[in-house]
Amino acid sequence: MEMKHNARFVFVGDSITEEGRFDDPEGVGYGYVRFIRDYLLTEFPNKNIEVINRGVGGNRIIDLVARFQRDVIALKPDYVSIFIGINDVWRQLDEPELDQIYPEKFEEIYHQLIRMVQERTEANIILIEPTIYQEDMTSLGNELLKPYVNIVRDLARTYGVTLIPTNREFLKVISNEKHPTLTVDGVHMTSTGDMLIAKTWMNAFIQEFL
Repeated sequence: MEMKHNARFVFVGDSITEEGRFDDPEGVGYGYVRFIRDYLLTEFPNKNIEVINRGVGGNRIIDLVARFQRDVIALKPDYVSIFIGINDVWRQLDEPELDQIYPEKFEEIYHQLIRMVQERTEANIILIEPTIYQEDMTSLGNELLKPYVNIVRDLARTYGVTLIPTNREFLKVISNEKHPTLTVDGVHMTSTGDMLIAKTWMNAFIQEFL
């Protein structure tokens, strides 16, 4: 499957996707979305590529579905990249009094998101695995995250859409005792973490669409 000549990419997610987009004159932000945008523009100068960042800090999947029509569907994308899940776990740890989004509810809402894209657009769907919670493979957050990652993997298989195996790649890196620092606080990315997301995304995208 070849990438379209006129290609509009919409990236939607939480703060890892947002990454300064509201302060960026271009609206792209300074994280993995910018790395991907810059790669696409330089690698395919003959194509008309537009990259739109619709990340919003603090979003859980329930927040995503509430704004999905406005922030994704209405933009008529050719490619929709969805990156969500870490806050659905994080809120269980730092705000246990909230109405929590446990795996069953997470999966139910994620089905809604995918069906909205399929029914209302002709876009290709790209699902990014939630990355990590703390740079420690044995942390409680990473244990809680496992079913959410598995749900994203299962959904990609069920719907036959592209999977970006970021959790696998992050765990591979942090399994090395001398690994680089990937996050500033266990969740939000350093530039190295953003590069790892972008590299993993581009490797899967190239394999699928180029």
